[in-house]
Amino acid sequence: SLLTSTHHPLVQLFKKAAAKYNSDARSSYWLILSINGGNTVYPAKAFKKLRSTLVNRPALGILPPENFPDKLTESLLSVSPSGMTRVQTMACGSCSNENAYKAMFIWYRNKERGHNMPSDEDVSTCMINKAPGCPDLSILSFNGGFHGRTMGCLATTHSKAIHKLDVPSFDWPMAPFPRLQYPLEEFTRENAQEEARCLEETEDVIVKWRQKGNPVAGIVIEPIQAEGGDNHASPDFFKGLRNIARKHGCAFHVDEVQTGGGATGKYWAHEHWGMDDPADIVSFSKKLLTGGYYHKDELQADKPYRIFNTWMGDPSKNLLLAEVLNVIRRENLLEEVTRSGKALLNGLYDLQAQYPGILSRARGQGTFCAIDICDDATRNSILLKARDKGVLLGGCGDRSIRFRPALIFKEYHVHIFLNIFNDVLAEHK
Repeated sequence: SLLTSTHHPLVQLFKKAAAKYNSDARSSYWLILSINGGNTVYPAKAFKKLRSTLVNRPALGILPPENFPDKLTESLLSVSPSGMTRVQTMACGSCSNENAYKAMFIWYRNKERGHNMPSDEDVSTCMINKAPGCPDLSILSFNGGFHGRTMGCLATTHSKAIHKLDVPSFDWPMAPFPRLQYPLEEFTRENAQEEARCLEETEDVIVKWRQKGNPVAGIVIEPIQAEGGDNHASPDFFKGLRNIARKHGCAFHVDEVQTGGGATGKYWAHEHWGMDDPADIVSFSKKLLTGGYYHKDELQADKPYRIFNTWMGDPSKNLLLAEVLNVIRRENLLEEVTRSGKALLNGLYDLQAQYPGILSRARGQGTFCAIDICDDATRNSILLKARDKGVLLGGCGDRSIRFRPALIFKEYHVHIFLNIFNDVLAEHK
């Protein structure tokens, strides 16, 4: 593990950062750290409320605390995506998506039956991994997507070979994700043509898989393909995809595990699409401090133990999240992200013009930004030199660098970063 040694440079960096933070005027706060940019502060005086919840972790599927519904209302349900009033908690992003897939399959089969009572044949054949109890159904995903490392999630993950190597997979379809040109406003016509091509191919894939006897029960997609290279698409593309899902009777699953939580300037990245009915399922984790998925009423599990595991989340994380959301609202952090993101992207545009042989395709939404590097070796060198100067960056895709600052990242932080990044780039010129 990267952080197994207390002498590792990253560990020392975190220690120095924590010491500096705790020495300032806000020392009555804890710093909640997230490598995905979910940093915020939690009032230490509120810790007393947490003690019982932290000490007594319940098996939520069997014996949830009496106040658990109220705590969900205060936390996760207070930021529900449009059209959704139900949430299923989980522990991490992979198990969130894995169980969301199961919910889509259950919904689809009940829709096929016209009721939710399986036949005797369904019951007997599922025990030997045969149809019809284990039906030939599929989830459609997209080239470059990343949805987790469990079995179903890996079948829909297409970002890095190391994630999938040597692991058996399901025979499920994949469609092309648009490869846009940047800046977007300069390539409107070309990008519209690319998105139209991808939508047409997606619909063709759905039809083809139905004809081969493995129909698509659900479509899963990220609003921005993070692990795959911070690949964007327009609201029109996602609206078109949502319509295709409706047309062919597929559930539409928006994976916000990496994009949810405010980094794009809205709590959910799909809010930028401007849709009243954006999805049937929205999964989350990371910056939400807990995992799970929101869903429409019709995707509610129809029987006990169908969507189930030992913990099904952690109530203590909902208490933490409630306070995180209070800080986001009180300090107007989404507005802060929008301002900082604009400054960050403009700064990347300037550096891209200054170093055209190294940088290209600057892009972003809020502070959820990325830029391409000329080659993988140069990218790795930049990441190491930036780390040595106190800046933690991450790679994604074949040769991109992604930027994931905290929600408390302000414009003056942007200028500090850009100066350091410029110094690093100058060493590679």
